[in-house]
Amino acid sequence: MPNFLAVKPLPEVRLFDIAADTAPLAVLHAACFSDAWDAASIADLLAGPGAFAIHNQDGFVLARIAGDEAEILTLAVAPAARGKGLGRALLQSAIVRAEELGAHALFLEVGADNPHALALYAGLGFAKVGLRKAYYASGDALVLRLPLPAKFA
Repeated sequence: MPNFLAVKPLPEVRLFDIAADTAPLAVLHAACFSDAWDAASIADLLAGPGAFAIHNQDGFVLARIAGDEAEILTLAVAPAARGKGLGRALLQSAIVRAEELGAHALFLEVGADNPHALALYAGLGFAKVGLRKAYYASGDALVLRLPLPAKFA
C-alpha cells in the first residue's frame, strides 16, 4: 500500500555566485513579469550590502538583509516549473540564509490578487502586516512578515 503521507522532496537549489552572469536570472524574471528586471539591474541589486540570491535553472529568489530584518525582493519561477515545489524550496533556502545572516524577521510584498503566491507564503508562516495601495500596476500589495527562526511544516 502506498504511503500517501510521504513528503515529496523539494527541488535542489543553491546560493547564487554574485560574480556570475545575471543574464539567466533576467531571462527567468522576464518569463514571469511584464515589468521584468534586466541583467544589469539584478547585478546592481546583488552588489548591494547584504544581498543574496538562491536559484536553480527554473527559478530564483533575490533577497537582502539589513540589520536584523530581511526582505524578499523578487521570486521568479518559470511558468512550466510552477506547482512542483520550486517556489517553496527557493523560499525555504532564502529563509535559512536570512537566519544565518542574523535576521529576526523576513518581509515581502505580494499582489493582493495573487492567490497562488498568497497560499505559498501562508503555508510557510508569513502573515499580513500591511497594505500598499496601488503598489503594482495591477493593484494593491499586501506586506507580509515571517518571524525568524522559522519552523517549516
